[in-house]
Amino acid sequence: MSRIESIDEGVLERICDVLGDTSSGLTGSEIGRFLKGLEINDPIPGMTRRVRLFEALRARQRQDRCANLVIAFIQRVMEPVRYTGQSDYYERKRNELNEVLAFCGLSLHEDGKLRRQEQAACTLTEAEQRAGRLRSELRRRDVHVDVLAFCKPELLQKNYFHAVFEATKSVADKIRTRSGLTGDGTELVDHAFGSGKIGMPFLAFNTLQSDTERSEQSGLMNLMKGMFGAFRNVTAHAPKVSWPVTEQDALDLLTIASFLHRRLDAAARTPRTE
Repeated sequence: MSRIESIDEGVLERICDVLGDTSSGLTGSEIGRFLKGLEINDPIPGMTRRVRLFEALRARQRQDRCANLVIAFIQRVMEPVRYTGQSDYYERKRNELNEVLAFCGLSLHEDGKLRRQEQAACTLTEAEQRAGRLRSELRRRDVHVDVLAFCKPELLQKNYFHAVFEATKSVADKIRTRSGLTGDGTELVDHAFGSGKIGMPFLAFNTLQSDTERSEQSGLMNLMKGMFGAFRNVTAHAPKVSWPVTEQDALDLLTIASFLHRRLDAAARTPRTE
């Protein structure tokens, strides 16, 4: 592994606050086990979890004059396999860490790996300015209210990808709400809008009486599946997680999400039950 520049100690302290949180962080025994596994000295095992972890990682970073073992510790703790059956908890903890890691230009992705970010925010003010610009332009475009909710500074501290990613998730959620179905991504779209064996979808964008209307139904399905393929299926599209999304990209992609929200609001629920 190449040398990783030391993390600012103020940022490191906040990372340890998240990992050693009394109610949701590592237990004392887990901290000891992870430190030992990486051969990091545990100088004050009797202290509170946050302080104990901070002192151990700070001392090792100073000794090494780099953050390699700090990064290794975070990745070891946040290995996804440790959170099997606890996906909601894992995402909450990952998001908490990312709010802090943004200040040193890093982001923890769904695969448990830390990566450099092209657009890391240096300050909350910078993230708020991004959110303000994005929200202002989207309002000018009269985008759907359900999309504006994702122009949040905490999302834009990471990069624009996260705002688009969350907005895409909201489209899937609306499909589930309108159709009563479960599932996600392209499978959900096919189930909700496909005609199935009985020749009737759960949700219809029109009366489906003409070739033109059936073509519209198919086209909107493909548009949704394309969006989900690019932003929801991050395991199959791992490189997409770290690809740079510019502010202009985010505007255009959020506008597409707005269009789909409007069409979903107007879609009709058919009598189909299975």
